[in-house]
Amino acid sequence: MRWLLPLLALLLAACATPSAVGPVAAGRFVEVERIAAEGLPDQRLTIWLPPDYDAGQRRYPVLYMHDGHNLFDPAKSNFGKVWAADRAMLAAMETGRVEPHIIVGIWAPGPDRYRQYLPQFAAIRATGGIAASIADNSNGGPVVSARYLAWIADELKPLIDREYRTRPGPGDTAIAGSSMGGIMSCYAIVERPDIFGRAACISSHWPVALPDEAEADRAQVLGIWRDWLGDRLGPPDGRRIWMDHGTATLDRYYAPYQRAVDRSFVAAGWTEGRDFRSEVYEGAEHEENAWAARLPEIFDWLLAD
Repeated sequence: MRWLLPLLALLLAACATPSAVGPVAAGRFVEVERIAAEGLPDQRLTIWLPPDYDAGQRRYPVLYMHDGHNLFDPAKSNFGKVWAADRAMLAAMETGRVEPHIIVGIWAPGPDRYRQYLPQFAAIRATGGIAASIADNSNGGPVVSARYLAWIADELKPLIDREYRTRPGPGDTAIAGSSMGGIMSCYAIVERPDIFGRAACISSHWPVALPDEAEADRAQVLGIWRDWLGDRLGPPDGRRIWMDHGTATLDRYYAPYQRAVDRSFVAAGWTEGRDFRSEVYEGAEHEENAWAARLPEIFDWLLAD
C-alpha cells in the first residue's frame, strides 16, 4: 500500500480529486481527476510509472505530455485511439538506449484546449485575419498558455519531483505534444530552458489558425515564428528537439512552415541530426494512430542518453 502515499500527498497539495489507481501489466497508472490551477481551467493528470518503480529506490527522468487523455486508454480518448505512450516507452527501453521515464500526461481542458496551447506571443503579435481566427478558436476567452507553462514549470513539476523519485534537471525533463500541443512544446523548451532539456514537437500546428493558404496570412505567421525564434531560441546548450509532420489531412499544410522553422534553428547554431531532427512521414495523417506508429522512433532519439 506504500504507493498510496505519493498519490495522497499529490492530491492534498494540488487540491485534486482521485480516480482509479491500479497496476497494469507493465508499469502502473495514477489518475488525478481534478487539479485546481489559478488562472486556468481545472487540470487533470494520468501518470504512468514504469515497471519496477515500486520495487526499488531508483530515480527516473520525466516526460510531460499534453493531451494526456489520448495517450494510454482508448476508452478515455477523444477518438477511440491513442498514442500508446507506455508501450512506446517500453519499446524504447528494450533497445537499451533509453532509460525508463515517468510519463505525466496532462489532459487537455476540452473547449479551452486551443487557448491553453496557443503560444502567448503568437496571440499578441497576430493581426488581421489571423487575429480574428485566434479569437474565434479561443471561444471568446483569453489565451492562457503563458500561465499554463508557468503552472507546469513552477507548480506541477516541483510537485511531481517531491512526490515521486525523479531526476529533476533539464537534461532529464522532456515535454511532448502534437498539433497545438506540438507548438506548445516548442514554446516550453524555448522559454524555459531552465526546466526542459528535450522536446518533441509532433505534427506541430505552425499555421496557428486554420491554414487557408492565403499568402498574406502565411507570410504573417512565418514572420511571427521567425522573429520569436530569432529573439528567444539561442544556441542549443545541450537541448534536443524532435520535429516532424506527415503529408496527408491537416499535416499536408505544414511543410513550408516547418522548413522555415528549421532555418531558424540552423541560424541559431543548431545542427540537424545532433541538436534537432525534422522528419517527414509520407502519407501520414494528422491523428493518433500515425503518431503512435512513430513514437518509439521519437523516444529512441529524443530520450537516448
